[in-house]
Formats: sequence, C-alpha cells, structure tokens
Amino acid sequence: MTDLVTGGAGFIGGRLVERLLRDGGAVRVLDLDGRSELPPGVERIVGSASDRETLRQAMEGVRRVFHVAGNPRLWARRGADFAAANVETTSAVLDAAARAGAERIVVTSTAAIHFEPPRGGRELTLDDMPGAYARSKFLAERAALDAAASGVPAVILNPCLPMGAGDRNLTPPTRMLLDYVNGAIPAYLDFELRAIDAGDLAEAYVAAAERGVVGGRYFLGGPPVRMSDLLAMLERLTGLEMPRRRVPFALAYAAAAGSELASRVTGRPPRAPLEGVRMARRPAAPGGLATAVDLGIELRPLEETLAGTLAWLDGQGLVTRRFRSDGSATRASGPAAR
Repeated sequence: MTDLVTGGAGFIGGRLVERLLRDGGAVRVLDLDGRSELPPGVERIVGSASDRETLRQAMEGVRRVFHVAGNPRLWARRGADFAAANVETTSAVLDAAARAGAERIVVTSTAAIHFEPPRGGRELTLDDMPGAYARSKFLAERAALDAAASGVPAVILNPCLPMGAGDRNLTPPTRMLLDYVNGAIPAYLDFELRAIDAGDLAEAYVAAAERGVVGGRYFLGGPPVRMSDLLAMLERLTGLEMPRRRVPFALAYAAAAGSELASRVTGRPPRAPLEGVRMARRPAAPGGLATAVDLGIELRPLEETLAGTLAWLDGQGLVTRRFRSDGSATRASGPAAR
C-alpha cells in the first residue's frame, strides 16, 4: 500500500516525503512540478490535485493521503485563484480519497484562521477572515470538517509559520530570514507570531495519520514570540545588528496597500501583502483546538530552527553577508555577493 502526498515536490511536502521514506513504505507524489528532483524510489504523477482523472490515477492502491498542495501565498491578482487552489482542490481530494477507500486523509489548513474574534465569546465566521487567502483556507477547513462528519476519515492540521532548511521557493518566513542576514530589513513591524520547524511539521503529519482523531484539528506551533524578540535571536545567532526602527501599523497598512496597487499593474507579488499586515493585527491562537502535545510531538526551540535555516541559506549561496561561528559578520565573497 502507498502513501500519497499532494504537493510533495514543495517545501513542506518534500520534508514529509523524506519522513515517510524513513518508515520504509511506498510513497507517491502528485504535484504540478514535474522538474524538481525527488528522492530515489518515489513515484511521481504530474498534474493538478483538482483534476478528477488525475486524482483517480493518483489514488489507486493508496492507504493514506496527505493533502499538502495549495496556494500558501498571501496575494494573487485574482481572489478566485485562492478558491481554486485551496477550496476546490481540498474538496476534490477528500472526495477522491473517500471513493478510493483511503484509511486516513490528513488535510493541511492553517493556524492563521484561528485567532481571538473581534468580539469575544463567539465562533469565528467567514466575514472575520482578513483576506482572500484566509477565506479560502476557512472554507477548505469547513469542507474537511463536513467530510469527517459524514464518515470520511479526515484529520486537519493547522500549522503556524513553517521554517527550516530546503525552502527553495523562499516562502515569506524564509524570505524574511534571508532579508535579515542580507541587511535588507531597515525597519520592522512588531507583532506576535508563532513558528514550527518543517521537520517537526513532517512528524506531525505522520502522527496525525497514525493517532489523530477523525474530525480533529491540531494547532501546530511554538509559543508566541514578538518580532522584536525574534530579531534579537537573529542578532545573537549571527552577530548582525537587528534594525532599531519600528513601523507603526498604520504606516505598514498604507505601504502594503500601495504595494498591492503597484502589483496589480506589474503582476509581481508585493513585498508585504495587505493580508499579511491584517494577520499581524490578529495573532494566531489555539483556542480550543488540540495541539502538538496531543499528537505526542515535542517541538524544538525556535533558535534551533533559525540556526538551521540560516545555515541552509548560507550553503545555497544566497547570503551576501557572511558571519563566523563566533558571531562576527564578514562580507561574502561568493557568487551571491557579486
């Protein structure tokens, strides 16, 4: 029997594939990316996780399904792109996996749709979501909950910001770390965030498939940390001075709005999406959700994750300012510096 990972050629999907291979089972990947290298022995199906015939083929002989594919970005030229990538795909995967008789389906949601409601004491609704991405993930999670209520063996993961080695697409958390070491963060917005190491997240997927409660939701992230404290950690790790100027929310909001207007003309993603600024005002919180502890997962310290990610970025030749192990900074002389 085979484990299927949708989006298995991406950052989180790739880490999960590596983790599944350690158990010695067969692994199949369904991904739009047909060029990225996969570990030896992994079967690849190139195609969309929303295409019914492709899904039928991908589900043949599958025991467990890990649905990781989706659009994790916080901006798209058309809000409908998020609905297609996150809502329609999740519904299609749930339906195909149920028809194929999969024993367990682990669905990737996000911690970003769980926060303190503007008016306490009520359940969050679609109208509370801070943007098109969050709305699509909210609806996808509801689809998974409805499927579980009807007997589909679905478990939902709600990861916080994933960080770690191997993020070739430089998702926003990794891009922020790279900008820091390259001196491209002159100021910062101070808000509360939570993170999870990509390796710990891969372990959580396996634990959810083995021990997760059908219909359960698992909030996966470390303790909350202020951005100012995270930057102080980076300063200790690298010897590179953190920025001292804080940006007020009003200015960050205005800058993000202007950046998005320009992006609608150029088609290039904004540096700081407006939805991201809105999310910063509403820090993710587990509320009544289960956590990594309920899956038997012990999350590693944030500083360990940061150090590993920085080492990987340095090894990829992306860092323009080198730093020695004693923390003192030096100028890079490799390809990235030229």
